[in-house]
Amino acid sequence: MIEILHSKSGITKFQILTEVATHQPIVRQKEIADKIGITPQAVSEYIKELAAEGFVSSEGRARYRITKTGVEWVLKNASDMKQYARFIIEDIISHVSTWTAIAEEDLNKGDSVYLKMHEGLLYISKSDVKNATGVTISDAKCGEDVGVTNLHGMIDLENASITVCKIPRIERGGSKNVDLDRLRTLAASKSYIAVIGAESVVALKRIGVSPNVMFGAKESVIEAAFHGLSSLVVSIDEEVPSLLSRLENDELEYELVDLSIQS
Repeated sequence: MIEILHSKSGITKFQILTEVATHQPIVRQKEIADKIGITPQAVSEYIKELAAEGFVSSEGRARYRITKTGVEWVLKNASDMKQYARFIIEDIISHVSTWTAIAEEDLNKGDSVYLKMHEGLLYISKSDVKNATGVTISDAKCGEDVGVTNLHGMIDLENASITVCKIPRIERGGSKNVDLDRLRTLAASKSYIAVIGAESVVALKRIGVSPNVMFGAKESVIEAAFHGLSSLVVSIDEEVPSLLSRLENDELEYELVDLSIQS
């Protein structure tokens, strides 16, 4: 159980801090109270506590801002809750849920099967000995999608690696100032490629590669990693810090490569 869930006050403080961050600097305590289901007086007391703890600062009557300490506390607890939710979904609820997999051989309804993850997709068969098992809910031919329920054990994931390639913005040369030979080598090593910025799209185009993802790259590579899929992210330099921050928040390892041609 994560720490914030140990007490109702911890959850309430998290909600109030989130509302302060959303509406700062004008914080209407009655609106917060109505939204989270407590009294305005209770909101006032919680804000006093948050101020004493250094999570919010006051700029006068009804004017508050979340502090750097407050932001870090919210981010830490949000990350903890995300991991806890993933644990519930994947390790607890999964055995009563139906998962979709791809059959590696002809199967019948009620077959006991073994599960494995490959390149981000779930596959099942009767012959491979794996740690995770389940039962098919229908017949399926080899290559067809099929539902699997009554899951037990852990699905072995491939070790996912993330390589982040930093390239210069157009003001610093854009795709014309990219080490294309090195980019070509890196792109050949990954089956999943995401881009951030038009310069990245053009750089890949110059080596004859089309990205798998052009929008939502940060979320996409994180989700891919949790499914055991390695990826390459080609990003303009100014977006790299926020991307690395997202990866670190989800405790994902990465390699950073600067592809700018040094003059």
